[in-house]
Amino acid sequence: MNALDARTGAVLWSHNVAAEGKVATPIWGFTSSPLVIDDVVIVAASGALAGYDRVTGTQRWFNKSKGGSYSSPHRVTIEGVEQVVFLGGPGAMGIAPADGTLLWESAWDGGAIVQPGVTEDGDILINAMSMMGGVATRRIHVTHPPEGWKVEERWTSRGLKPYFNDFVVHKGHAFGFDGSILSCINLADGERKWKGGRYGNGQLVLLADQDVLLVISEEGELALVSATPDKFTELAKFPVFDAKTWNHPVLIGDTLLVRNGEEMAAFKLALAAPSKKETVEEK
Repeated sequence: MNALDARTGAVLWSHNVAAEGKVATPIWGFTSSPLVIDDVVIVAASGALAGYDRVTGTQRWFNKSKGGSYSSPHRVTIEGVEQVVFLGGPGAMGIAPADGTLLWESAWDGGAIVQPGVTEDGDILINAMSMMGGVATRRIHVTHPPEGWKVEERWTSRGLKPYFNDFVVHKGHAFGFDGSILSCINLADGERKWKGGRYGNGQLVLLADQDVLLVISEEGELALVSATPDKFTELAKFPVFDAKTWNHPVLIGDTLLVRNGEEMAAFKLALAAPSKKETVEEK
């Protein structure tokens, strides 16, 4: 992990997190994104978590791996306490960012790749997976009574089974990939509302102000899907690439960026349109 001067690119400090923590390289390598909270940089290395001083690079703390993980540390505030929620081999855990103290954990074997989700009222959504794909999604309720942190399972649903494809939370529902097909579940009880559209191992982002999912399929097709619970509705779809695409699309203002391992494309989106069927013009 390298900290670089943003103006010159000069290395300010550097750490081999895996070597220092004696962590073996997993089959798909190290995939975690670093997380900065105040003056601490937090990084995961296949289930191990380490915290470094943002300015000097001095290691503040290190938590040994309890099982492999491809997920990233996630910043969450629960009952007024800011913490890092991390999905590892044994399930989910809450970590104090300042010193790495374990606050709580919720055991659920199966490993992790995607990020946890957070409901509008503060519950945590986690998933489990196997070598064959996603297993289920679980909603947990974390509280902090006087006797210490407490974790309660609300429900476990097989209506949404993410593997390495992200899901999003929107207006009381979760939208994501159930295998290779999009699915919507009700966050109140985990019941599936609909399932439809075959996009392979694609990825998606939420356009919350429009109630729309921006989906890139594994085959390189870009689709707009309604982020509403009544039924699956594909608003538009057109091809972008002719090769495997596992990357997230990115929307910056009115510019849409899409890439895979071979090429990249940029599209200009109309800022105002008469309907949710967006018009796109390739640059």
